[in-house]
Amino acid sequence: MKMASATSSVFDAMGVQNLTDISDIQEAFEQLCVEEQAITDDIDGLLEKQTNLEAKMNTLQRQGQNLQLVHTDARQLGSMISFTSDLAENVSGKVRELDVAKNRVQIAIQRVNDILDLKFCTDGVQTALQSENYEKAAGHIHRYLSLDEKVLKQVIADNKEGGGIDLSIGLLHEAEQNLKALVREKFDSAIQSGDRGSVERFFKIFPLLGLHDEGLEKFSTYLRTQIANKAKESLTLALSKDSTDRRASVVYADTITILFEDIGKSVEIHQPLVETYYGPGRLFTLMQSLQQECDIQAKQIVESFVRNREFDTRAQQVQQSLRGYKSSNPNDKLDPRDLDVMLAECTLLNTRTELYLRFVKRRIISDIEVLDEDVATKQARQAELDRFLMNCQLSRHMQELIGNYIMMEEYFMHETVTKAVSLDSLDSGSQTSSMVDDIFFIVKKCTRRAISSGSTDCACAMLNHTSSLLEGSYRDVLYNKLRAGYPSGSFDVSQAYSMLQQGRFATSTTDTNAAKLEFLTTLNNTEVSIEYTQALKKSLGDECSSKNQHLADKEREKLESCLADLGNVTHKFKDVLEYGLSQLSTSAIKPRLKPWVDNFLSTSHNISEEEFSNYEANDPFVQVFIINLEQLLNEFKDLLTPANYDALVGLLTNEVTTQLEKAVLKSVFNRLGGLQYDKELRSLVGYLTSVTQWTIRDKFARLTQMATILNLERVSEILDYWGSNSGPLTWRLTPAEVRQVLSLRIDFRTEDIKRLKL
Repeated sequence: MKMASATSSVFDAMGVQNLTDISDIQEAFEQLCVEEQAITDDIDGLLEKQTNLEAKMNTLQRQGQNLQLVHTDARQLGSMISFTSDLAENVSGKVRELDVAKNRVQIAIQRVNDILDLKFCTDGVQTALQSENYEKAAGHIHRYLSLDEKVLKQVIADNKEGGGIDLSIGLLHEAEQNLKALVREKFDSAIQSGDRGSVERFFKIFPLLGLHDEGLEKFSTYLRTQIANKAKESLTLALSKDSTDRRASVVYADTITILFEDIGKSVEIHQPLVETYYGPGRLFTLMQSLQQECDIQAKQIVESFVRNREFDTRAQQVQQSLRGYKSSNPNDKLDPRDLDVMLAECTLLNTRTELYLRFVKRRIISDIEVLDEDVATKQARQAELDRFLMNCQLSRHMQELIGNYIMMEEYFMHETVTKAVSLDSLDSGSQTSSMVDDIFFIVKKCTRRAISSGSTDCACAMLNHTSSLLEGSYRDVLYNKLRAGYPSGSFDVSQAYSMLQQGRFATSTTDTNAAKLEFLTTLNNTEVSIEYTQALKKSLGDECSSKNQHLADKEREKLESCLADLGNVTHKFKDVLEYGLSQLSTSAIKPRLKPWVDNFLSTSHNISEEEFSNYEANDPFVQVFIINLEQLLNEFKDLLTPANYDALVGLLTNEVTTQLEKAVLKSVFNRLGGLQYDKELRSLVGYLTSVTQWTIRDKFARLTQMATILNLERVSEILDYWGSNSGPLTWRLTPAEVRQVLSLRIDFRTEDIKRLKL
């Protein structure tokens, strides 16, 4: 159809009359033929669909009758729905009227019940007061207070006979005031007489009269009086104890613990009473009042501790000492031993305080959780609780105490460590001196004591002080002893021990034997310090985890960061150890190895069959070399720790391989000489492997590959080993070095070596 349209447009544009040329006529004829064919195809397509179209038309005609029936049914259904809607509207209207009537009846019944309750309460409260049944009287008043007085007054206004109701309200008002005054009087009288049963009896009546806050206030005053009396008795008893008493060193910690236990027992006993009669969420109000008394009594205990333990005086002395102040009187300097017992009691005071505050927080939160409030309101209550506990006087006193404790603990640790260094000694047969065990015992004791305080800031401060002391002062002590170097000369171990025991450790450095033993002992001290530091970090980490499970994520991250810093101290010790080992290698290994290795140069490796056989029976180099190495290592084996001894063997091996490689490159070989060198190398590797737990074969890789090259029969055999795919070796030698080693064989031609493609 599109072609036909196009052709028609052509004819319209040109006109049949204008077709005079035979080619144009022929073109027009072809276009007409195409148009005719297209029209024919369209007609054929329509004729093919005729049967389907006729079938569909027949189907539609048959469905016409059914559609008429459906239309009729739809109209009937619409009529029924409209009728049902009208009927439902009528019924619902009547139901609404019934519901309104029902509500009015219920209101009327409620008012009647209220009037009956009012009459019942009026009669009951009078009878209960006369019989002194105050609980029952309070119950009637509580019932009256739950009534809607506005509704009752409306009844009086609507009812001409409402004078009786008005009289009942007046009587109940009067009874309410009388009962409130009576309950207050009886409660105060019970407190004065110490009648606990009566106190609790009248405490239960206050909420029935709508006096929740007043009841809690009066009851908390009663509890505060009891707590104050017990606390004063405990403090008086503590001050009267003799200094020889076994609990004398922690008497103040015991006293404050008794205070906390009294408050805890009071809360534990009376919490169910408050929740039952006053409702949930009221414990915080009671606890705020009790905490005020706790602050007062705790302040007296802490002030007594500070005064009798001379806490402030000692803190001032420590502060002056840390600032570098030097008194003209040497006796003015505080002996750190005088602080030990006091510091332990100080941490115990804070530990008990932290336990008490966590107990209070846990109790109040459990009381808040049962309230029917949204999450935001509960979170606001908990935030208020946190602020209250953080800002209470008890917390502030302990923060001040812990602040001075940290300063004095730092002083104690520093001075004690300094003394341990000055009293350092070495027992005969020991590989380490006394200061290592002493110093790590001291820092562990001080840091554990700080962690036991329960204060995250205190624990972090002491962990940081420990790290600073170990990587600073203690590391400098080790480094300065090693910096003097390892003296040369002969070494008499027994004489060295004798010299050190006579003059104490580190005082006989002018004596060669003593200086050597001191150097080796310092090396051992450094290596053991690495091990002790790792053990200390693990031990303190476990202690932090077990004693601080209640911590928030931020506080736990602070502790982990401080522990990580302590672990990093090992890197400082490793640097010192590497420096000391390098000093030992320079002084004791390199000078003695060089003449021994030089014997390799004086031993010919261009040998005959007879010489090769003689070498096998009596090796001129390696046997003497191994004997010399064994004598050298035996000097240090019993004096060094296993780890340091293995490190020394490693340094020895490095030096042996370096110097022996130089000697090999200065020698010449024939085929038998190469075999002899291979035997010598195997013997040397076997010996050094037997004296250490470390793997040393890799250090001999270059020398072993030289032996392989020197044992070749022909130059071209190197190609069987060389290359990534042609052999099992990972070559440590460069192509130039391979050619250099090949040139050591006097029977290999230089031209053959140069032609190699490596």
